[in-house]
Amino acid sequence: MSNKYIGTELEIFAHATNWKNYYASIIHPYLSGKVLEVGAGMGMTTKVLCQANCKKWICLEPDSLLLAKIKQLIEVNELPSFCEAKVGTLSELHETSLDTIIYIDVLEHIENDYNELKNSLQSLKNGGKLVVLSPAHQWLYSPFDQKIGHHRRYTKKSLSSIVPKGFRCIKLSYIDSVGMLASIANKILLKSADPSLKQILFWDRVLVPLSKMIDPLLFFSTGKSVIGIWEKI
Repeated sequence: MSNKYIGTELEIFAHATNWKNYYASIIHPYLSGKVLEVGAGMGMTTKVLCQANCKKWICLEPDSLLLAKIKQLIEVNELPSFCEAKVGTLSELHETSLDTIIYIDVLEHIENDYNELKNSLQSLKNGGKLVVLSPAHQWLYSPFDQKIGHHRRYTKKSLSSIVPKGFRCIKLSYIDSVGMLASIANKILLKSADPSLKQILFWDRVLVPLSKMIDPLLFFSTGKSVIGIWEKI
């Protein structure tokens, strides 16, 4: 079933190359074999994350118009030939024995997030990895979150609470501590539902590199995003 994505931010966030490379550096060690990317959008995250040691990469996207852009990237070899674009949701896919399932800024869009992760458990093989990156801290929920269809933001505790039994946590931390300042400014002062390209580029080119240096010094204890990695046992 195809569903139209209500957000309009994908094209502007495609310019956030430092941000994508930052979280990719954390996630890459857990990507191998047969990977499923849930909510692949236009394929911009796929371009950063997909790597040669993956045997198969399934781009799953419920919006057929966005999926067409992924198919085009595959056709012009901007994505590897082992990438495959499929329309729908995880419950409709019926894939099993996956090595990794990733949700990059996706889980917050899914109303029943617990059921979604239960389905991911069934789709992974033993030892398979679940990777989630989502916006952090409900108190930062803004008009922008509402406009693009976020049901919630997560803390480490709230994200852990929806991960079903059968997983063990490998990594759980916050990232982008400096970027959180920009989120606070938007929440309190700007109250903007539409960040401009100029704002995105300032965050990506100035704040993200600072976060990459400062986050380890803070032991990844704060940030505007939360990242979690679990292994099926």
